[in-house]
Parts: sequence; structure tokens; C-alpha cells
Amino acid sequence: MTRSIEQAFDLAKQRFSDLGIDVARALDLLDRLPISVHCWQGDDVRGFENPQGALTGGIQATGGYPGRATNAAQLRADLERAFSLIPGPKRLNLHAIYLESERPVERNAIEPRHFSHWVEWAKSQGLGLDFNPSCFSHPLSSDGFTLAHADPAIRRFWIEHCQASRRISAHFGEQLGTPSVMNIWVPDGMKDLTVDRLAPRRRLMTALDEVLAEPLDARHHIDAVESKLFGIGAESYTVGSNEFCLGYAASRQIALTLDAGHFHPTEVISDKISTAMLYVPRLLLHVSRPVRWDSDHVVLLDDETQAIAQEIVRHQLFDKVHIGLDFFDASINRIAAWVIGTRNVRKALLRALLEPVELLRQREAAGDYTARLALLEEQKSLPWQAIWEGYCLRHDVPVGAGWLEDVRRYEQLNQR
Repeated sequence: MTRSIEQAFDLAKQRFSDLGIDVARALDLLDRLPISVHCWQGDDVRGFENPQGALTGGIQATGGYPGRATNAAQLRADLERAFSLIPGPKRLNLHAIYLESERPVERNAIEPRHFSHWVEWAKSQGLGLDFNPSCFSHPLSSDGFTLAHADPAIRRFWIEHCQASRRISAHFGEQLGTPSVMNIWVPDGMKDLTVDRLAPRRRLMTALDEVLAEPLDARHHIDAVESKLFGIGAESYTVGSNEFCLGYAASRQIALTLDAGHFHPTEVISDKISTAMLYVPRLLLHVSRPVRWDSDHVVLLDDETQAIAQEIVRHQLFDKVHIGLDFFDASINRIAAWVIGTRNVRKALLRALLEPVELLRQREAAGDYTARLALLEEQKSLPWQAIWEGYCLRHDVPVGAGWLEDVRRYEQLNQR
């Protein structure tokens, strides 16, 4: 089988070369694009602070598939198994609730030492770490407000939590030699009609300014803010809307996070990338799959995933866009979910890198829209799959669905 894959790869490489596409360069660029894999797929966003606690803040992991990780050792083992089946560079994205401590630690008191095992593990795996404050599933977020809370004491608690999270993120970057992207998302909003929409947004703006006040080395840490359209319990009003976060990121010159599930069902983030890049220095993308709402399904190799990858490649945003995943499906094997979603994002990036972009630009600039459409459609059937399979061989990961048997064996050996 290996020989036939190599032969198909060579034939496909020549086919792309005939179109002026350098496959070797495309694969080199593909290996420069890490995907930040989210830890929370492995345990249904429970964390280790209070893993039996109910999820709040519009977050819901549905399904009852067995095998959820219940401690950090299990989660790291599951991640290692998933990573062994995914080609290309990866990072790990952690939430603050994944701390490890023998004693309970309040969220505004978390420190780098509570994540020391994650740092050592990341070093052993050759990974970078990204981070998120966890402004949900906590007694002080039970009424739906955190950084925009009207109570100064509660607001102070969440400000301190985010400040502590920034220091942890900077520690990750310093220890691992690659900047940690820290994303701030808050669930603040209201279920029903709202009279004063301005005051909470003023409080959120002021709170974020205080969170970001401490200067941190950009070589170690990158700040980002993430918007949302609505959530469970915040159906009528979300404080951190798209307009708020875009304005805040642009005015403070920090990164803006675009989540594929955080907009109206008829909106797509692929169309927002080029606009946002005119105003903000960096983007963090949360690649997910909404189904009628922000339901965070496993990423498919669908039109929107492909369009996101094309925007990154066509505009050469390799050093300005950070690619992360955000889904949590408890209805299927969780390791398989990681593998399917992450491999699909990398497939989309490969397909985008194998696109004859310069030729398409030339046809578009010349007003030859007939040729543009014809070329766009014809490139869809080019033999990119043969290049993908060769890429998998180079990274010593299974080709096709061969990885599924590995997941099944692991599942049988680690029944929970």
C-alpha cells in the first residue's frame, strides 16, 4: 500500500507542477501552520476544579458516549493518542479550569505552578500552549454576568482572574519559547428584554482595560477578545457582541477572535477575515461547526472550513492568523472527534495551498470572470488527496480511515 501511495503522490505532484504549483513548497508552508487543539473536547468542558459541576454560560456538551477523561493524566494520554494520528504541527489550548492542585484554588488566585505538569508535558511533546480564563460554571457567574457585572466586588473577582490568567499565559510562552495566545470570552448577557445595553458594555470595556493594563512581553503572550451573538440564558442580549469586540480589539490593537459558531446562521467568518485584518494586528480563529446555533459540532471538510483556509492562504496571513479549534461532542468517541476535526482543518489548509492563486488573481484582475469560475471549479477535482496521503506517510500517521482502528484499540484498553 505504501508503494502505491508514493506512486500516486509522484503523479499528483507532477499534475500540480504542470499548473505551476510547487507541491514541496506547499507542504513546507503546511508544516509552518500549527493548529491549536482544544483540551475541552476530551472531558466535555468539565475541567479539574469541580469536574462534577454543571456547565453554565451558554455551554452545553450533549451526548453520553463513554470514556470521558476524569483527570489530567487521562486527558494528556488521550491527547497524545489523538496527536499521534494527526499530521503536522500542533499546539494545545487550555482553559483555566484545567489546573492541577491538591487543594481548592479560587480562580482569582491561580498561578503558573498550578499548570506546571502541563508545561512539562508540553515540553516533552514539543508543543506550544495557549490559554483561556474560564468565566463560566462558577458561583460568581451564576446570574450571567462576570466582567460586566454591576456589583464591583464580583467584577473585581473576574478582573483578577483574567489578570492571573495573563501571567500564566506569559509563563507558558516564556517556558516553551513560543507565544501563548490568551483568549478572553465572557458569557455576559440577558435572557429577555434589556433596557440598558450601554452600561454593561461600558463596564466590560473598563474591566478589560484593567485586565490588560500590565505590560507583558509580546514574545511570550498575545491578548485576544472573542465575541458571541447569543447563548443559552443570553438569547436577547450579549454584552461582548461582534461590534464591541471588533471595536475593542481595533482600538487597543490586540487580537480579535472569530468563532465560526458565534454569528447569525447565515453569516460566515471566512468573509470577516479580510475586513478584520485591516484594523487588528492579529486574528485568532476558532474553527467549529454550528448547526443552526453555536452547537460546536466536529469540524467537517465543508465549504466554510475550506473558505477559512483559502482566506489564510490567499492573503498569506501565515504569521498573523492563529488557528484554533472549538467543539465538544459527547455523542461520539472523543479522541475520534479530535482526529476528524483537526485532520479536516489541515486538509483544508493543504487544498488551499495547492490552489493556483496567482493564476486566479491574474484572471480576476483582467476581468476574465469566466476563466476564474472555470478554474475554481476545475481545481476542486485535482488530485489533492494523493498529496494528503503522501503527507500523512511523511508524518508517520495512518492514511485514510486507518486511524480508526487505532482509536478502537485504545478505547478497549482504556475503558472508563
